[in-house]
Amino acid sequence: MINKIAASVAEALADVRDGATVLIGGFGTAGIPGELIDGLIAQGARDLTVVNNNAGNGDTGLAALLATGRVRKIICSFPRQADSHVFDGLYRAGRIELELVPQGNLAERLRAAGAGIGAFFTPTGFGTELARRPDGSPKETRRIDGRDHVLEYPIHGDVALIRAERGDRWGNLTYRQAARNFGPVMAMAARCTVASVHEVLELGQLDPEAVVTPGIFVRRVVRVPRVATAAGGFRSVG
Repeated sequence: MINKIAASVAEALADVRDGATVLIGGFGTAGIPGELIDGLIAQGARDLTVVNNNAGNGDTGLAALLATGRVRKIICSFPRQADSHVFDGLYRAGRIELELVPQGNLAERLRAAGAGIGAFFTPTGFGTELARRPDGSPKETRRIDGRDHVLEYPIHGDVALIRAERGDRWGNLTYRQAARNFGPVMAMAARCTVASVHEVLELGQLDPEAVVTPGIFVRRVVRVPRVATAAGGFRSVG
């Protein structure tokens, strides 16, 4: 019987290895899998390469992971925001590497990994410093239909940590509004996808037409309950 439900966050993340490339969903604070990030901090893996839309906010979530000193490199689109002081301090001190990727390229490089595409040409970044590899060498370019393009390669992940809304024991997932963001493409691009969900439904309760990420792309699902707040909304608890 296929059952991808993990008993706890710790169980779901127990085999993340040192040196892993970890894809972490979220757009700013929308859709950040906070409980999974906290679990990764507790798990202790080191020398990580993290892929995310940004480089953390404030002192929690991704910023807290960076603060542990266990992230060697981050690949993202928006590393500096008003509250990205953790990343800023690490970068200025030479304690973390940065690969800056335009947001559209980031999404497409992830999608290419999941789709089995070897590389693709895009006009984004041509003629800028982004048309160079991390080591400073120029990327391959080509003129297509009179417009210059840069060759970009897929971003493959060893692990993807994503936040969904509902799931079942086969790993089928649905998302809530903007929390969806990079989750679907990251799930496809990783060897092992771990998804947190707020509801675990019985097989057949998810409308097949509403499933965004099929279970074939998901290795583990862990339930993260919600509790009501004094303001009348909801928040996640570990």
